[in-house]
Amino acid sequence: MLALMAADLVVLVHALFIAFVVFGGLLTLRWPRAKWAHLPVAAYGAAIELIGWTCPLTPLEKTLRLAAGGVDYRGGFIEHYLIPLIYPAGLTPRVQLVLGLLVLVVNVLVYGIVALRRRRRAGE
Repeated sequence: MLALMAADLVVLVHALFIAFVVFGGLLTLRWPRAKWAHLPVAAYGAAIELIGWTCPLTPLEKTLRLAAGGVDYRGGFIEHYLIPLIYPAGLTPRVQLVLGLLVLVVNVLVYGIVALRRRRRAGE
């Protein structure tokens, strides 16, 4: 029971991590220093998708589920939890590329806005 609860907690942390990767740059609009936490996380999140790395949270969750007597699943967190919601056909290399590029584009736009705001404040 404890292992199953821990696995569910890992899923929650994993979902929050993904949300921070994708949308964390928006925090810098209010708190510019948030970039020091967000930039490395966003780079790591993009690398996971673009290079094909495995996030360590996925094997941790799988191990906890097996320890709880549950079943393992194939693939990673995104393939198991998110892709079925967004892309029922499954994760393809093309979809992974799009997801990785989406992370980069959203964050380049947000940090561009941050840079413009900083430049405007410096010129005032």
